[in-house]
Amino acid sequence: MKRSRGFRSKSRSKLKKKAREGETNIIRRALQEFEQGDKVAIVIDPSFQKGMPHPRFHGRIGDIAGMQGNAYIVRIKDGKKVKNIISSPVHLKGIT
Repeated sequence: MKRSRGFRSKSRSKLKKKAREGETNIIRRALQEFEQGDKVAIVIDPSFQKGMPHPRFHGRIGDIAGMQGNAYIVRIKDGKKVKNIISSPVHLKGIT
């Protein structure tokens, strides 16, 4: 049988919460707001699957390019390409 290569394959260590982390203010992070041009880091919260960006972008830093519904469009540079990542605010962390 052919091996499954789904969205979360090979991401066991990346999408795992620490023992003491638990449900730390997921509501506060879901309601956070960003302005266009703000710098954010993509930090995936595995307990919230809706609006999760692909695990390959975990830890990347980008700029807010706009909104799409309740999600934000984050513009990151991947090599020489510029990519737009659509992510829920739960998976974003503001950088000052």
